[in-house]
Amino acid sequence: MALTTKKDICFVIHSLQAGGMERVMSELINFFASNNNYTIHLVLYGIKRDVFYEISKDINIYKPSFEFDNSKRLLSTLKTNFFLRKTIKSINPMAVLSFGERWNTMVLLALLGTKIPVYVSDRAQPDKSLGKLHDTLRTILYPKAKGIIVQTEKALNIYKKMYQHSNFKVIGNPIRPIPAQNIPRQNYILMVGRYIKSKQQDVLIEIFSKLNAPDWKLVLVGYDHLKQNNQVEWEALAQKLNVADRVIFTGKQADVEHYYLTSKIFAFSSASEGFPNVVGEAMSAGLPVVSFDCIAGPSDLIVEGKNGYLIPLSNQELFTEKLQLLIENPQVREDMGKNSKEFIQKFELNYICTAFENFIISV
Repeated sequence: MALTTKKDICFVIHSLQAGGMERVMSELINFFASNNNYTIHLVLYGIKRDVFYEISKDINIYKPSFEFDNSKRLLSTLKTNFFLRKTIKSINPMAVLSFGERWNTMVLLALLGTKIPVYVSDRAQPDKSLGKLHDTLRTILYPKAKGIIVQTEKALNIYKKMYQHSNFKVIGNPIRPIPAQNIPRQNYILMVGRYIKSKQQDVLIEIFSKLNAPDWKLVLVGYDHLKQNNQVEWEALAQKLNVADRVIFTGKQADVEHYYLTSKIFAFSSASEGFPNVVGEAMSAGLPVVSFDCIAGPSDLIVEGKNGYLIPLSNQELFTEKLQLLIENPQVREDMGKNSKEFIQKFELNYICTAFENFIISV
């Protein structure tokens, strides 16, 4: 019997440090590495080439032999481009998958003139400007990609207007399952997110202060990721609004699952997203969700009135109204929580990874 020749697939990312984009990449390469039909190559080429996530020992890893010197940025960028081109050409994969809105242009530029199919995927807010240079490069180079993977339907509509391309695919993030445990739920409204301006925890505190719910608490899981000192400011806001004793700042938490499983409602006040994993995780834990309909992500996860409520941006009055409705109606909360858990199964890891596989090997 003839041996089946394995297919080489190359995954390209700046690093595998702790982060949502990096987590998805690590899950993808482990999924592909578990399939005997493929030989998997991982190219790490950014300033920090750390590997935080556990990856299969069967994956071939490539890193530049030089450090990226920010004081000689142009030279380092040129050397990195040459490294990418030489390394990926030597692998000669059937497909390349690159992650990162600021990094995909470098990969596309490095492989110009080759016949290697390159698929790119941005992992942030789709309509966010990256500056004149990056925006111009993306306009020129993205149409040269073999395919463009977007995370949400809103992103798809935006990208179709931005880039002249015929091969788009919407694939959301894999959502890790959060199995039920025998833990009593408390009167907690939960939000999980870094303490940064765009997450708008201050807006959520204002909304919480308007609720008629004296026996409920607002739990904010996160930390001052960008050292903006928002927690101090938001604690003062809670004090001013006379809810300081009912607003809990947990700081950074390793066991976020505990908060999902002990809360009754998930509230998401973010003003911009690529794909909000925390909303999916809350749904996996069986929580109804009230979220601003920001670009992009919540509208791909929330079915209005079935597993939560989508609120137009800045409409604090309606956000307050829907939270109050859930507080006062435990049966509605329970029904929506069940619907959440059922709906989010379509973002199960193997399903999402298979969608990536079907798209990038369809050359």
